[in-house]
Amino acid sequence: MTGSPAQSRRGGSDRMSRGNRANREESELLDKLVGINRVAKVVKGGRRFSFAALVVVGDGRGRVGFGTGKAREVPEAIRKATDQAKRDMIRVPLRDGRTLHHDVEGRFGAGHVVLRAAPAGTGIIAGGPMRAVFETMGVQDVVAKSIGTPNPHNMVKATFHALGRCASPRAVAARRGKKVSEIVSRRGGKAPVAKE
Repeated sequence: MTGSPAQSRRGGSDRMSRGNRANREESELLDKLVGINRVAKVVKGGRRFSFAALVVVGDGRGRVGFGTGKAREVPEAIRKATDQAKRDMIRVPLRDGRTLHHDVEGRFGAGHVVLRAAPAGTGIIAGGPMRAVFETMGVQDVVAKSIGTPNPHNMVKATFHALGRCASPRAVAARRGKKVSEIVSRRGGKAPVAKE
């Protein structure tokens, strides 16, 4: 036996509100096109051109993702890349919602990047592809340097490798069985930093 009409209406409105919430979250996402590349496939009748896009997507509050897409038309390549970026988003802990908790390095292939936490008012000091990642993620103060290849794909992947290694003091304290105050109090001091 089915439920009353009121219950079915309520269930329907519940589903609609969930759908609206998902749509609202998706509409709040910021996306930036990092690069677009024209690639050619040589076939019997000549060359067939298609386009490869690299897109970064973030919510401006610590969640960020990147994706690549390839298609015969530019808008379709961008749409594919954006969809992949939305699926593969990661959450990065931010200090005061504006910068990283600590300095970190990232590598991917020939890409090598160094990300450093910065005091308030510094702004985003980073080059092209890395700047897009920080702007969509919602970081306001950071100093970043790319030491390796200028290839945007490798730079973005190295940046994500570094961001994936970022940890908040609370997470480190829980892992080491210490209090947050024991770890954070050393931030301003001259305690030696353990090498990995």
